[in-house]
Amino acid sequence: MSRRIGARTKLAGVVGWPLGHTLSPAMHNAAYEALGLDWVYLSLPVPEEGHLIRVFGCLKVLPFVGVNVTMPYKQAALVLCDEVAMQAQMAGAVNTVHVSEGRLIGYNTDGRGLLEALSDAGVEVAGKRIALIGAGGAAGAAFVGFVLARAASIAVLNRSVRRAEELVERMRPHLRDTAAEVLPLAPSSAEAVRTADLVVNATSVGMRADEPSPVPVEWLHAGHVVCDVVYRGQPTALLAAAKAAGATTVDGLQMLVRQGAIAIDIWSENTTAPAPRDVMLAAAREAAGDSSDRGAEQ
Repeated sequence: MSRRIGARTKLAGVVGWPLGHTLSPAMHNAAYEALGLDWVYLSLPVPEEGHLIRVFGCLKVLPFVGVNVTMPYKQAALVLCDEVAMQAQMAGAVNTVHVSEGRLIGYNTDGRGLLEALSDAGVEVAGKRIALIGAGGAAGAAFVGFVLARAASIAVLNRSVRRAEELVERMRPHLRDTAAEVLPLAPSSAEAVRTADLVVNATSVGMRADEPSPVPVEWLHAGHVVCDVVYRGQPTALLAAAKAAGATTVDGLQMLVRQGAIAIDIWSENTTAPAPRDVMLAAAREAAGDSSDRGAEQ
């Protein structure tokens, strides 16, 4: 990085494990330069969850404006924050921490980032039928976003039905006009995917080049919008199959950029222009190159 780092430089970063694939430093540092912020963004690999409490303690005493939290620590981060925003509470996961006056405030920008990515692709969620694959932290954030955007229905498909039931039960007080159901990720659930308007993979399946689509490709068709939170230098098996079927596709890089941009907007406390999504997307694409060993950053 060509910028000068000095005594007043503020810190930000991404906490997770492993982080060899992360595109966040490239896109964040490009945004800081474009905004004229004297900040630097670092990769902060934490190999054991037991060390996470020490890292969060350091955030309060070092010149951090905030950090992003990626897998596998989004749910653990929830209990380490001094305050947690409502969307993060609903999702059951924190992916963005703002350090403000020595306190750690937890947010979840994944759902908002996903909705922004879909909207920029011309896809509106209101009134739509959604098949959501997965029941972890990324699925929880997506679920929250879809409920707040007034989706007509959400079918949660997961190999562990119990985990999917826990997700839906946690969300039930907030459902308003959105119907929700739990289904096994099995052939018996094919109709729920086929009849959906939007299919979202919120699992890590697809991170590796040899991994298949998380749903059978014959369930996909031209009427679908298919979104994968996984980003690879090459399309995942899910997105490749969806594109071959004539579906509209949205890859995980679009969501990654937008959730990161929203994090910058939170950390800057509206004292700068909004984070430049176009600059961040270009920097992330350059960092990713054509490598096929990039994975998800969830």
